[in-house]
Amino acid sequence: MKYDYLIVGSGLFGSTFANLAKKDGKKVLVIDRRNHVGGNIYTKNMEGINVHQYGAHIFHTDYKDVWDYVNSFVEFNRYTNSPVARIGNEIYNMPFNMNTFAKIWDDVFTPEDALRHINEEKKEITGEPKNLEEQAISLVGRTIYEKLVKGYTEKQWNRDCKDLPAFIIKRLPVRLIYDNNYFNDKYQGIPIGGYTKLIEGMLDGIEVKLNTNFFDNVDYYKSIAEKIVYTGPIDEYFNYSLGKLEWRSLRFDTKIFDQSNYQGNAVVNYTGHEVDYTRVIEHKHFEFDSTSPKTVVTFEYPADYEEGMEKYYTVNDDKNNELAEQYRKLSEKEENVIFGGRLAEYKYYDMDDVIKSAFDTYYSKESK
Repeated sequence: MKYDYLIVGSGLFGSTFANLAKKDGKKVLVIDRRNHVGGNIYTKNMEGINVHQYGAHIFHTDYKDVWDYVNSFVEFNRYTNSPVARIGNEIYNMPFNMNTFAKIWDDVFTPEDALRHINEEKKEITGEPKNLEEQAISLVGRTIYEKLVKGYTEKQWNRDCKDLPAFIIKRLPVRLIYDNNYFNDKYQGIPIGGYTKLIEGMLDGIEVKLNTNFFDNVDYYKSIAEKIVYTGPIDEYFNYSLGKLEWRSLRFDTKIFDQSNYQGNAVVNYTGHEVDYTRVIEHKHFEFDSTSPKTVVTFEYPADYEEGMEKYYTVNDDKNNELAEQYRKLSEKEENVIFGGRLAEYKYYDMDDVIKSAFDTYYSKESK
């Protein structure tokens, strides 16, 4: 055995695990099928701007140990996620807060005014909500639902909200304050220099092989390491023996504009059907760049997953959840293979939770 650990995938889980193992003196090899490290948080420099190649990523956490850990590799700026929503020619603040309500209803000046409107509209739904539309209305009322939830959600899932299960939206945040900060976490920011700089810091001094697919030579890779940390799709590991798990994907159209400022905000959500995209990302605003004469803008389109596309969002209906659980039971029987991360667990993760999970997994395995 040449290595203590073979890490399959250089995203946040794999890179964190590799870094912890190296610090403990373990010999580690990281392989990745892509031509770059970092998985979906990879950033590429274009026109002097760090572009989030796989969609907007804003780091936020309440875990001080995770915050201290990522800041040990790269300094984070003070970016606060404050997206705006556009429907037609109307602009609203996100998440739903007093700025939003005062714009929607011209007689809203106090939290009590906002609650009066919301609670009156919520009465429309009686009994248990039967679909996503009824669930959303029961939480925020029809006005907010139709302006800021309906179109975005239908584009995201490519289905009418009446045909989507209610459990997809368990809650919708209603903030009765004038605060546009999307997250409640204590720590928030973007790595200065981009997320690739963070991952490169984690993998410093570790052997990394890119353009390398684990499944091209599984027996060989299993033979060179004492343990494997697998972060790819769990169903692919088992050759889809129980069937394929479903995913939603995304398509990106990135353009360079010969102007310094396109939309005045890093993220604008498009919540209506007048356009097919759900978000427009202007990357320079993540790092407060006011010097570049050009700007890089990405239009984000939800997409049905097809073979060869990236897997972004789990489809957490009963069928897929049951299938994922069957694969997890298979994974428990795999000796010397550790499954971790979004793809290998068929689970939606925020970035800080991925790192926390890697911490917990590494120390639990090493303590045995």
